[in-house]
Amino acid sequence: MQIPAPHDYERATSVADALALLRRHGPEARLVAGGHSLLPMMKLRLARPDCLIDINDLSELAFIRHDEGPGGGVLRIGALTRHAAILASSVVGRLFPIFHDAEKVIADPVVRNRGTLGGSLCQADPAEDSTTVCDVLGAELVIEGPAGRRTVPIAEFHRGPYETAVEQDEILLEVRLPVRSRSGSAYEKVERRVGDWAIAAAGAAVALAPASSGGTVEHVGIGLTAVGTEGVCTWAQDEVRGQRPSEELYAAAGRLAAEDCDPISDQRGSADYKRHLAGELTTRALRRACERAAAGLGA
Repeated sequence: MQIPAPHDYERATSVADALALLRRHGPEARLVAGGHSLLPMMKLRLARPDCLIDINDLSELAFIRHDEGPGGGVLRIGALTRHAAILASSVVGRLFPIFHDAEKVIADPVVRNRGTLGGSLCQADPAEDSTTVCDVLGAELVIEGPAGRRTVPIAEFHRGPYETAVEQDEILLEVRLPVRSRSGSAYEKVERRVGDWAIAAAGAAVALAPASSGGTVEHVGIGLTAVGTEGVCTWAQDEVRGQRPSEELYAAAGRLAAEDCDPISDQRGSADYKRHLAGELTTRALRRACERAAAGLGA
C-alpha cells in the first residue's frame, strides 16, 4: 500500500487566510484543491509537503465572467473553477470552443468534477492539455502574494516541467483570455485510451480579417502538447499570419509544427510517430479553427 509521508493539514477560509497559512508553514507547505496530481505524487513519496492547505472553500476563485469591452473584452476564469464547470459553460463554448474540445478529453468525469483549471496549470505537466489551450489563446494569469497582485503572460508562466512563476508563498487567482472578433479555435488529441495523457495533441486559435478585407488571418496561436515543445509554434504561426485560409496553408503549418517539436520515444510511441501526429493534428486543428472563425467573417 502506498501511503503519503506524515503531514499537517489546514483548511483555508479565504485567499488572505491561504496566504497567511503559506507564510506560517513555510517553504514545504502546498495548496491542494482537486489533488489529482499532488496526492499520487505524495503516495509515491515524490512529493513530501510538511503541510497541505485545502483551498476548496475559496468560492471567490470559482467563477467564469465575460467582461465585455472594445474588441470583445476579456473572459476571466477563476483558478478554482472545475473542469466540469468549464465544459458546461455556454459562454466558454461560444467564445473559445477549444476549451470544450480539450475538456472533453481530459481524464474522466470523476477527475473533471474535482480537478481545477488553476491546479492543472500550476502542476505544469508537459502532457497537460489546459496549458496548450492557454498558450494558443494568449492567456494572462493573475497571481497574489505578500507583495500584492501581479499579472504574468502565459509565455512567462511556465518555466519548465513542473515549474511555474507562482512562488511558494503565492496563489494563482484567475486566468484572463482576450476575446477577439471573428475568431475560432480548436483542439485535437490522440491518446492510447479514453482519458489518458496525450500521445500528441495540437491546439489552434485564429482571428480573421473582415470579408471585405479578404478574410486573411489577422491573429494566430498554434501550440502542441506532449511532444517536447514549450509555448507556441512560432514557425507555423509565422507561416499562417496574414494568409488566407486554405488546405495548402493548413498542411504547410502542420509540416512546420512537426519540424518545431522534439518528441522522445517511450511506451506511448516512437519519436517519429509523435512528430507525424504533431503535424497531422496541427493541420486538423487549424482547419477547424478557421472554419469556426469563418462563421463570423462578415461581422
